[in-house]
Amino acid sequence: MTPSPLEALAPHRNRIRGICFDIDDTFSSHGKIQDEAFSALWDLKRAGFTLIPVTGRPAGWCDHIARFWPVDAVVGENGAFSFYMADGKRIRIDTLPDPEAKAARSKLAALRSGIEAGFPGVQFASDQNYREYDLAIDFCEDVSPWPESEIDRLVAFCESKGAIAKISSIHVNTWFGRYTKIEGIRHLLNQAGKDLGLPDFDSLIFVGDSPNDEPMFGAFELSVGVANVKPYLARLRTPPKFVTQLEAGAGFSELARFLRS
Repeated sequence: MTPSPLEALAPHRNRIRGICFDIDDTFSSHGKIQDEAFSALWDLKRAGFTLIPVTGRPAGWCDHIARFWPVDAVVGENGAFSFYMADGKRIRIDTLPDPEAKAARSKLAALRSGIEAGFPGVQFASDQNYREYDLAIDFCEDVSPWPESEIDRLVAFCESKGAIAKISSIHVNTWFGRYTKIEGIRHLLNQAGKDLGLPDFDSLIFVGDSPNDEPMFGAFELSVGVANVKPYLARLRTPPKFVTQLEAGAGFSELARFLRS
């Protein structure tokens, strides 16, 4: 299925009450959050939209995002947990029950050793020390870009050990536990949606840019890819329904203007 241009979303615009969005190369551009994108986030907030980043980034980053960004909550590490603020305090919801989370962390340590042995010179993401539930293997953020065949070999290796592995625009994220970004957002809505006054799932739209966003593209009736998703479309069984003209943060800003028009 080929995504439709953003203009085709117009008949649905009035039902959209909130935006779930990826961060890297969806909200950010080339490793930076540009002023245009951050201003667009504030514009959406002032216009009354619910805003929920749903990211592969680590717990340490998500603590900051929940506290300091104009968002209602953040789902981190590809759905492992949600953070939000209530009465000035940061609240946490874990997607996995505690016994499963402990078992997952034990398996993750063994998987890391296997990756280091099977992929000499591998570098984990610079934010790995702030992660709790996954490994992020850097294939182009702070290292020379890996060939696609080597990225695929890494994914296959992780999956052979029983882990889930997803490709973002910069990392391979791998973890144990049957959750993805979509389970993370659904768990947040089920556990805290009423208390936070969040819209129901059908009133939310998702915007992303890469293969690890595929569960979200498939689950949301209304999903948008920023233009830099196009090179990945051949890898996606479920692509976004709509696509912006502009890439990354500029595409996010394009969507924000469209929703507020």
